[in-house]
Amino acid sequence: MTMTVVTAQSCGMEAGKYVRYTAEQVEALERLYNDCPKPSSLRRQQLIRECPILSHIEPKQIKVWFQNRRCREKQRKEASRLQTVNRKLTAMNKLLMEENDRLQKQVSQLVYENGYFRQQIQTVSIATTDTSCESVVTSGPHPHHLTPQHPPRDASPAGFLSIAEETLTQLLSKATETAVDWIQMPGMKPGPDSIGIVTISNSCTGVAARACGFAGLEPSKVADILKDRPAWLHDCRCLNVLTAFPTGKGGTVEVLYTQMYAPTTLAPARDLLTLRYTSLLEDGSLVVCERSLTGIQSGPNMPSVQHFVRAQMLPSGYLIRPCEGGGCIIHIVDHMDLEPWSVPEVIRPLYESSAVLATRVTITALRHLRQVAQEVSGEVVLGWGRQPAALRAFSQRLCRGFNDAVNGFVDDGWSLLGSDGVEDVIIAINSSPSKFLGSQLASSDGISALNGGILCAKASMLLQNVPPALLVRFLREHRSEWADCNVDAYSSATMKANAYNVPGSLGGITGSQVILPLAHTVEHEEFLEVIKLEGQGLTHEEALLSKDMFLLQLCSGIDEHAVGFCAQLVFAPIDASFADDAPLLPSGFRVIPLESGSDASPPNRTLDLASALEVGSAGTRASGDCGDSPYNLRSVLTIAFQFTYQNHVRDSVAAMARQYVRHVIASVQRVAIALAPSLQSPHPPPGTPEALTLARWICESYRMHLGLELIESSSETNESVLKLLWHHSDGIMCCSWKTLPVFTFANQAGLDMLETTLVALQDISLEKILDENGRKRLCSDFTQIMQQGYAYLPAGICISSMGRPVSYDRAIAWKVLNDEDVTHCISFMFVNWSFV
Repeated sequence: MTMTVVTAQSCGMEAGKYVRYTAEQVEALERLYNDCPKPSSLRRQQLIRECPILSHIEPKQIKVWFQNRRCREKQRKEASRLQTVNRKLTAMNKLLMEENDRLQKQVSQLVYENGYFRQQIQTVSIATTDTSCESVVTSGPHPHHLTPQHPPRDASPAGFLSIAEETLTQLLSKATETAVDWIQMPGMKPGPDSIGIVTISNSCTGVAARACGFAGLEPSKVADILKDRPAWLHDCRCLNVLTAFPTGKGGTVEVLYTQMYAPTTLAPARDLLTLRYTSLLEDGSLVVCERSLTGIQSGPNMPSVQHFVRAQMLPSGYLIRPCEGGGCIIHIVDHMDLEPWSVPEVIRPLYESSAVLATRVTITALRHLRQVAQEVSGEVVLGWGRQPAALRAFSQRLCRGFNDAVNGFVDDGWSLLGSDGVEDVIIAINSSPSKFLGSQLASSDGISALNGGILCAKASMLLQNVPPALLVRFLREHRSEWADCNVDAYSSATMKANAYNVPGSLGGITGSQVILPLAHTVEHEEFLEVIKLEGQGLTHEEALLSKDMFLLQLCSGIDEHAVGFCAQLVFAPIDASFADDAPLLPSGFRVIPLESGSDASPPNRTLDLASALEVGSAGTRASGDCGDSPYNLRSVLTIAFQFTYQNHVRDSVAAMARQYVRHVIASVQRVAIALAPSLQSPHPPPGTPEALTLARWICESYRMHLGLELIESSSETNESVLKLLWHHSDGIMCCSWKTLPVFTFANQAGLDMLETTLVALQDISLEKILDENGRKRLCSDFTQIMQQGYAYLPAGICISSMGRPVSYDRAIAWKVLNDEDVTHCISFMFVNWSFV
C-alpha cells in the first residue's frame, strides 16, 4: 500500500513525530478540500462522519492538514503570479531595448537631415551670388522623399494583395522603425505596473498613436479579440465584412465597412471603408494591418452615407510577437485622418489630437487585453455570481444605448420633434423600440402593443474651469443634487410595461442612494455598479406599497490621475431580478476635456478649500506637462435622457423630458461653478486667510489640551501648517458649534473616509456618520470635552456618506479655540480608519 508521509513539523506537531496518511486517505482529504476548502468545525466533523476512511484520524490532525493544504494552494498561486510578472518584465525589458534602438536610429536620421539642410543652406547661399541658371544646383532629393510612390491599385484580388503587402510594410516601419516621429505620451509613466509604452506622433498627416505592451494571451487569441472591434471599443457602432478571400501564404484579405459613434451631439459620426490584411511572418509573428481604400482605381464604390463623414485610416494595425513561456508582445499603431474641418471649431481639438486618439482607441485596446488575460487566469474576483463575459455585455449595452441616444441615427428609427421655440434641448422619438429593448417590451404586453416608443431629450454644453473627473464624481456621489426622484420612479415604472403616467401623477418617492459595487476593470478606470434608491412613500398608503428602485450604472474616467478620453456616468433602470437579458434604456452624462492638444494628464485638484490647502502645488501641473492651465479648462458636456411613452401622452412626456433636462443642465451648471477654482488669478491661491487661520487654531488647541504636537513641522508658517494638516494620514474634521453639529472642514483623509467632497461636506451632520454606540458615547463624553477640552473615544464604527461602514482604532475630540480663547468648533481625529 502506498504511504504518504507528512512531517510533524510541517503539521505543527512536535519534532521527531510523523503523521502517516495512506493514498486513499490523501485522496479522501483532497475530495473534502475541493468540496469545502474552509469548512467550519461542525461541517468538518460532518464530512469526516460521511467518509469512514478518515474516522480514526484525529480532527486536530485533519484541521492541520487543511491549513497546510491552503498554504500550498496560496504558494502555488503566488508562484504562478510571480511567473506571470517575470514574463511581463522580461517582455517589457525587451521592448525598452527595442525602443532604445529605434531612438538611436531616429537620432542618426536627424543628424543626417541636419547635415542635409546645412548643405541646402550653403547651396542657396552660393546661388544668390550667381543668378545664372547653370549655377543653381541641388544636392539631391529630401531624405523623406526617397520612398518610391506606387500608383493606385485596382480592386482585383491581385490588386488588393499588392495594397495589403504595401500596408504591411508601412505598418512595420511605423511599429518598430522611424517612419513616424514618436514622442512619449504625457501622463504615461513606464514601469512594472504600467500598461505599456505609449507614444504619439510629433508631426505627421492626421493623428497617430502607438502602444507596446505585454499580453498574457496567445497571439491568435489576441488577434481575434482585437479584430472584433465592436466588442471592446465602445465608440464602434458596427463593423461589416463586405468581402474576404484567403492569400497563398495562409493570410486573409478583407474589405470592411465600419461606423464610429460621435461622442457629442455637436458633430456627425464617422465611417470607414478599409482593407484589412492578416498574415503570419517568417519569424512567427502575427500581423493584422488595415488602411482605407479611398482613391483606389476601379475599387469598390461605396457612396457616402447620410449623417456620416468618411474618415481616412492610414496604415495601422497590430504586430503580435509570441514570447517564450506564453503570452506575447503586441505593438499597436493607430493612424487616422478624422476630417476635422467638418466639426465646429470649439470641439476640433478632439479630432486633431494624437493624444485623444491614444486614449480613445489605442490604450483602450491594451486595457481590454489586460482585462481578458486576468479574467482567463482567474485573478478577477466578481460578486453577485456573474461571469465576466456577462458583466462586459452589460457595460457594452449601456455604452451602446447611450451612444445610440446621443447620435440618433435615422436608420435606427429616430426622428426629431419640433422644439418649443428654444433650441437648447433636442427631442427625438423612436417608434421602433424593439431594436433597443429586445423582445420583452416589444411583445404583446409591451410598448409596441401600446402604440408607444422611446423619447430622448439631449443637449450639449460648454463648461469652463472644472475638471471632468471631478464633476462626474460629484454627480455620481450626490445624485440628489440634480436628479428628480419622481422622474426616476417614472422611468422605473414604465420599463416594467405597466403604467404610463406622466411624473406628477405618480406617488411621491424619496429616499437615499446606496451604491452596490458589481465589477471593475483591472486599472479601476471603469466600474459597473447597482444603485439602490430606497423608496419612501409620502403617505401611509404609499409607504405600504412603495418599493426600492434599482439602477444599473457604468462610471468611468473619475480618477484624476489616470489618462482617459472622457469622464462618463451612464445608468439605466432595472428590476430586482437583474436578468442577463433585461431591457436597458440608458441615460447619463459624458464630459470630454477640450484642452489644447489634450496632451496633458488631468489636473490634480480637490474642492473649494482644497485649492487653498494644496499649498504651492494644488491644481498645478508637474514640470514637463504641456497643455493649458487647469484654470483655463474647457470641456464639453453631453446629456441624454431616455423615456418610454404611449402615443396618447407623447406630448406630455416630451414636455416633461424637455423641462427635466433643463433642470439637470441648471443643476450641473450650479455644481460646476461651485467646483471651479477662483478666476481671479491664473494660479491657485497659496491659502485663504480663513483656511490658514483655522489650521493654526486646530494645531494650537490640540497642543494646549493634550500637550502633544498634532503635526511635526520645522517651519512655523501658516502655509506649512496648513499643508501638513491637509496631508495628515488620519481623518481630521471640524464640526460647527451649533445645536445640530455639521461638518465645516476635513482634510484629505477625512474626505476619503466620508467619501465626500468639501462642497458637499456642509450637508453632512455629525449625527449621520456615527452609529448608535458612537452617538451614545459622544453624548456621555460631551461634558468632559467642554470642561477638560478633549476626550478619547474608543474604537468603533461610523458610516460614510455613501452608506459604507468605516472602522477606526480610536477617536480624539477637542475644542478648537480662536485667538480670544472662545470655542470656534469641535475637531475630531479618527485614527487608523479603514473601510469594513
